[in-house]
Amino acid sequence: MRTELVTTLKRKATEIISEVGRKRVPVLITQHGRPAAYVVDVETYERLNQRLSILEGIARGERAIEQGRVVSHGEAKKRMARWLR
Repeated sequence: MRTELVTTLKRKATEIISEVGRKRVPVLITQHGRPAAYVVDVETYERLNQRLSILEGIARGERAIEQGRVVSHGEAKKRMARWLR
Protein backbone atom coordinates (compact mmCIF):
# COMPACT_ATOMS: atom_id res chain seq x y z
CA MET A 1 0.00 0.00 0.00
CA ARG A 2 1.18 3.45 -0.88
CA THR A 3 1.37 6.30 1.63
CA GLU A 4 1.15 9.96 0.70
CA LEU A 5 1.20 13.23 2.59
CA VAL A 6 -1.98 15.27 2.61
CA THR A 7 -0.06 18.04 0.82
CA THR A 8 0.77 15.58 -1.98
CA LEU A 9 -2.91 14.69 -2.23
CA LYS A 10 -3.74 18.37 -2.58
CA ARG A 11 -1.24 18.79 -5.41
CA LYS A 12 -1.80 15.49 -7.20
CA ALA A 13 -5.40 14.53 -6.37
CA THR A 14 -6.37 13.67 -9.94
CA GLU A 15 -3.29 11.51 -10.45
CA ILE A 16 -3.68 9.68 -7.13
CA ILE A 17 -7.39 9.02 -7.64
CA SER A 18 -6.77 7.79 -11.18
CA GLU A 19 -4.08 5.38 -9.98
CA VAL A 20 -6.28 4.09 -7.15
CA GLY A 21 -9.06 3.40 -9.63
CA ARG A 22 -6.73 1.73 -12.10
CA LYS A 23 -4.66 -0.41 -9.70
CA ARG A 24 -7.35 -0.96 -7.03
CA VAL A 25 -4.73 -0.38 -4.31
CA PRO A 26 -5.66 1.96 -1.44
CA VAL A 27 -3.52 4.97 -0.58
CA LEU A 28 -2.99 5.98 3.05
CA ILE A 29 -3.03 9.75 3.50
CA THR A 30 -1.04 11.11 6.43
CA GLN A 31 -1.33 14.48 8.08
CA HIS A 32 1.32 15.73 10.49
CA GLY A 33 2.96 12.30 10.31
CA ARG A 34 -0.17 10.42 11.39
CA PRO A 35 -2.67 8.37 9.40
CA ALA A 36 -5.62 10.57 8.45
CA ALA A 37 -7.58 8.82 5.68
CA TYR A 38 -7.58 6.14 3.03
CA VAL A 39 -8.36 6.72 -0.61
CA VAL A 40 -9.96 3.61 -2.14
CA ASP A 41 -11.74 2.93 -5.40
CA VAL A 42 -15.53 2.86 -5.42
CA GLU A 43 -15.83 -0.87 -6.15
CA THR A 44 -13.58 -1.81 -3.22
CA TYR A 45 -15.43 0.56 -0.89
CA GLU A 46 -18.84 -0.84 -1.86
CA ARG A 47 -17.61 -4.43 -1.53
CA LEU A 48 -16.21 -3.70 1.94
CA ASN A 49 -19.50 -2.12 3.01
CA GLN A 50 -21.43 -5.13 1.73
CA ARG A 51 -19.16 -7.51 3.66
CA LEU A 52 -19.49 -5.38 6.78
CA SER A 53 -23.30 -5.49 6.51
CA ILE A 54 -23.22 -9.28 6.24
CA LEU A 55 -20.92 -9.57 9.26
CA GLU A 56 -23.15 -7.23 11.28
CA GLY A 57 -26.17 -9.39 10.39
CA ILE A 58 -24.35 -12.51 11.53
CA ALA A 59 -23.39 -10.79 14.80
CA ARG A 60 -27.04 -9.77 15.39
CA GLY A 61 -28.10 -13.36 14.79
CA GLU A 62 -25.51 -14.70 17.21
CA ARG A 63 -26.66 -12.23 19.89
CA ALA A 64 -30.27 -13.28 19.33
CA ILE A 65 -29.30 -16.93 19.82
CA GLU A 66 -27.37 -16.09 23.01
CA GLN A 67 -30.41 -14.20 24.33
CA GLY A 68 -32.74 -17.07 23.48
CA ARG A 69 -34.66 -15.11 20.84
CA VAL A 70 -35.18 -18.08 18.53
CA VAL A 71 -38.14 -19.86 16.94
CA SER A 72 -38.61 -23.37 15.60
CA HIS A 73 -38.34 -24.13 11.91
CA GLY A 74 -42.11 -24.65 11.71
CA GLU A 75 -42.82 -21.30 13.36
CA ALA A 76 -40.36 -19.55 11.07
CA LYS A 77 -42.11 -21.06 8.02
CA LYS A 78 -45.49 -19.80 9.29
CA ARG A 79 -44.13 -16.30 9.83
CA MET A 80 -42.41 -16.23 6.44
CA ALA A 81 -45.56 -17.45 4.67
CA ARG A 82 -47.15 -14.09 5.45
CA TRP A 83 -44.31 -12.30 3.64
CA LEU A 84 -44.28 -14.61 0.64
CA ARG A 85 -47.93 -14.12 -0.38
